[in-house]
Amino acid sequence: MSLIDLVAGKALATSEERAEHIGPISGIPVFGLDALSSAAYGPEAALTLLIPLGMAGIAHIVPISFAIIGLLAVVYFSYCQTIDAYPNGGGSYTVASENLGELPGLLAAAALMIDYILNAAVGISAGVEALTSAFPSLLPHTLAFCLLILTVLTLINMRGTKDTGVAFLIPTYLFIATLVIVIGIGAFRAFAAHGHPTPVTAPPHLPIGTSTLGLWLLAKVFSSGCAAMTGVEAVSNGVAAFREPTQRNARRTLTIIIVLLMLFLGGIALLCRAYNIGATDPTAPGYQSILSQLISAVMGRGWFYYVGSGSILLVLALSANTSYADFPRLTRAIAMHDYLPHVFKIRGRRLLYSHGIVALVGFTAVLLIAFDGITDRLIPLFAIGAFLAFTLSQAGMVVHWHRQTGPGRHHRMIINGIGAIATGITLIVVLVAKFTAGAWITALLIPALIFLMLGVKRHYQGVSDAINIDRPMHVENLMHPLVIVPMDRWTRITEKGLRFAMKLSDQVQAVHVDAEDCRPDVEQMWQRNVASPIEAAGKPIPELVFLSSPYRFVLMPLVDHILQVEHNHPERQIAVLVPELVVKHWWQSPLHNQRAQLLKLLLLVRGNQRITVINIPWYL
Repeated sequence: MSLIDLVAGKALATSEERAEHIGPISGIPVFGLDALSSAAYGPEAALTLLIPLGMAGIAHIVPISFAIIGLLAVVYFSYCQTIDAYPNGGGSYTVASENLGELPGLLAAAALMIDYILNAAVGISAGVEALTSAFPSLLPHTLAFCLLILTVLTLINMRGTKDTGVAFLIPTYLFIATLVIVIGIGAFRAFAAHGHPTPVTAPPHLPIGTSTLGLWLLAKVFSSGCAAMTGVEAVSNGVAAFREPTQRNARRTLTIIIVLLMLFLGGIALLCRAYNIGATDPTAPGYQSILSQLISAVMGRGWFYYVGSGSILLVLALSANTSYADFPRLTRAIAMHDYLPHVFKIRGRRLLYSHGIVALVGFTAVLLIAFDGITDRLIPLFAIGAFLAFTLSQAGMVVHWHRQTGPGRHHRMIINGIGAIATGITLIVVLVAKFTAGAWITALLIPALIFLMLGVKRHYQGVSDAINIDRPMHVENLMHPLVIVPMDRWTRITEKGLRFAMKLSDQVQAVHVDAEDCRPDVEQMWQRNVASPIEAAGKPIPELVFLSSPYRFVLMPLVDHILQVEHNHPERQIAVLVPELVVKHWWQSPLHNQRAQLLKLLLLVRGNQRITVINIPWYL
């Protein structure tokens, strides 16, 4: 087994695609980690904004969380209908472009791409925050751990959807079990203590309130808490990844994810109020995440705390996997309509759209480096793309059902219409509340991405118009080309090039750039090794052309000569044969000049339709 097979798995045939499909058990780790793990940083982001309220701020997290849960229910029912309507995958881009038109589709595409990249960055940084909460001495190495986790995730995801789901099963279900146990035991103790339980390990003391909850702060807290809703679309976008019956398995997976997320958000909010747990400054010494404080308060700082903290770290870090699963599918769908480079349509050796993964990893690394891997700095950019995609998807579904005929379509329109209105209002709140905190960056990036995608589309359309043909082949003027062979000295490489040139045409030029004043030697070599044997064979002798180069330049005089020959023979095709030495090992390449590569590049840049470049390799 080769090293690449060991690391990335053996190559899969196209016929093996069905075996890569997954069920609900594996679907939760693949498509649900983003949504489930957001229960860790969504309440954290909301409570961080309530720090100025001190103890009084904790009480407000419950109604805010239940408002988010209500919105989550609306989105859930809406996406169940999307799964039914689009069994091959109904992401926001597909739904919006098919039902609302080109620009709304591109708006959804740009929003989703930004959201997936941010999800990967936020998930990884939140996972590292969980690690530094348990081990504060690691705080200075936050960025290094973020990039390490990004590398590990990439290696795992390159193995394919099925292997990824299996690899993430244990961390995912350990995380779910941890939170269910903490919420269950915490709720029982809170109920037994009439709402005032005694924490096993007391959380950090909250500061005295310095402000009150105004409408503007409430909007900001709600918008930050809405980060917990990101990733909900992932299942509807990846329906095709599920085994038969695909729609039922996709709906079942989405239902489990949403129910668990509702339980986590509601349970965390209620226990934070019961145990007086608030956020701490993530940049200050002694920082502890909300979940770290909650597990300590309910279970203490024994073995369960470290197991739970480890599971949270793993799931938060692995939550970026949702982006790995959906971002390549999204870029492939966009590339299918010519709005992104066609390389995103290519499936790799493990039936993955691996170029999409490479792009995701690159952009995520840039974000992590730019923001030092701090979750709190990334959160203001978050959720806008998700809610914009939610809104466009639901609005598109309203149009979809309006076009349908049959029973139940009006009922479905109402459900999706409510979803569009609810997520649209939330989008406005999130955008306004977070605009000055960094949301303006997302607001600028989305139109910039749309402009870029339109440019890509114009390019492909121009290429299509230029190369498409609807007539029979031209059969006139099929003259042999005029062949030009660059020549330095007499070698096996030169001989191979001249022999091939004479097979192509009776009119051959051997061109020598005289940069070292060696014309007499070259003429003597030519007469002895080329002209005399060819004359004896009764064949046309190639023309030997000397180009003077007083400043010892080689490539530019050669290119200028080729272009001049092309200009002087407007009726002829010009074939340039480029003899090239091919070494056995990659490390030998720097030992030889790269003039052949540069010549080909210059001819591709400065040439035209009548100049053809042909490689003549000599394998060492």
